[in-house]
Amino acid sequence: MTVCGRGQWSSSAAGPAVAVIEGGRRRGKEEKEGKERQEHREGLGSEVNPSHSNMTDSAKLHQPHPPPKGERSHAGDFSYVGIDAILEQMRRKAMKQGFELNIMVVGQSGLGKSTLMNTLFKSKVSRKSAQPNPEEKIPQTIEIKSISHDIEEKGVRMKLAVIDTPGFGDQINNENCWKPIMKFINDQYEAYLQEEINIDRKKRIPDSRVHCCIYFIPPTGHCLRPLDVEFMRRLSKVVNIVPVIAKADTLTLEERDDFKQTIREELRANGIDVYPQKEFDEDAEDRLINDKIREMIPFAVVGSDQEYQVNGKKILGRKTKWGTIEVENIAHCEFAYLRDLLIRTHMQNIKDITGSIHYEMYRVRRLNESNAGPGLAPGQAPTLVPAHTNGQTKVNGGPPNGMAAQCEVLTHEM
Repeated sequence: MTVCGRGQWSSSAAGPAVAVIEGGRRRGKEEKEGKERQEHREGLGSEVNPSHSNMTDSAKLHQPHPPPKGERSHAGDFSYVGIDAILEQMRRKAMKQGFELNIMVVGQSGLGKSTLMNTLFKSKVSRKSAQPNPEEKIPQTIEIKSISHDIEEKGVRMKLAVIDTPGFGDQINNENCWKPIMKFINDQYEAYLQEEINIDRKKRIPDSRVHCCIYFIPPTGHCLRPLDVEFMRRLSKVVNIVPVIAKADTLTLEERDDFKQTIREELRANGIDVYPQKEFDEDAEDRLINDKIREMIPFAVVGSDQEYQVNGKKILGRKTKWGTIEVENIAHCEFAYLRDLLIRTHMQNIKDITGSIHYEMYRVRRLNESNAGPGLAPGQAPTLVPAHTNGQTKVNGGPPNGMAAQCEVLTHEM
């Protein structure tokens, strides 16, 4: 036996005995203290005034609620603050408000625009345009139609507006046929702006702005038509454009790949920046994801709202004597990639770019026109005058605006 210090022994034989003795002493002390606390509580309880019993009831109301099923309780975590609960709050608020999405479809007649929209949302959200009789004259102007639908899936509500443009590209002379579409897009920006600048404006401004324009390219297999180039060149500055090759099942896989490569080269050569725009990638992760999407553009799609049974599974497709073309099978077409981009992965980003980039460009231009003075004719774009004001730009003597320098590039042409 070796003495290690006052009151401490070190011995292989004595160790267990000492532990038992010390344990018994601690238990006896704890039992004594527990008995004293119990007697103290009972003494206080007998002296409590009945009128104070409501205090316990009100205190119960302010007790924290148990966490929802499936969520971890943080009751014993001293360092937990609860900042992450904001995500659940935002989710509940968004579920109550619902979502809005406005999609425009542009392309000449017979390319399956309505069918593709019905396939995207698995609902009759777009009606096929009535085909005129041979005796009827082709309309001389583009008629823009907007149809709204309320869609709900698993408790999530969305107000969908599908904007169709029958008559586009159907004329012998299609010069300036993009102008009515440009005017419609700008009119929606103007309506939103007028609601914004009202003194007594609505708590939630109705959003009729066009968030995305799906442009249908005929499956010629050769190259873009001058009409395609001119439309996308002008409209890409004011709206998110997603080009698709319509009725891609009319091309072989080799023809499809060659056609897609030709279109990408023509888009680059003409300075057409379709969605997702490289300059708006937020970080390296976004750039990596969006680069893969940019390599697929334009999407070669097939639309169908007809259901068939294939190997015991219900599918959407087009039946031919050679077999069934499955719309959602990525080996057959790229419809699934388009659907994921528009709905499942990039919907919010599409809306954000509409609000923070395209609409902001329009708002800046309109406000600059208002501040430009009486010498500016209606519809005339203001002249940019560089001024050394903390790196910002003044417009016609107006207040400095950090975004005005981009107006010249992203101007909303009329």
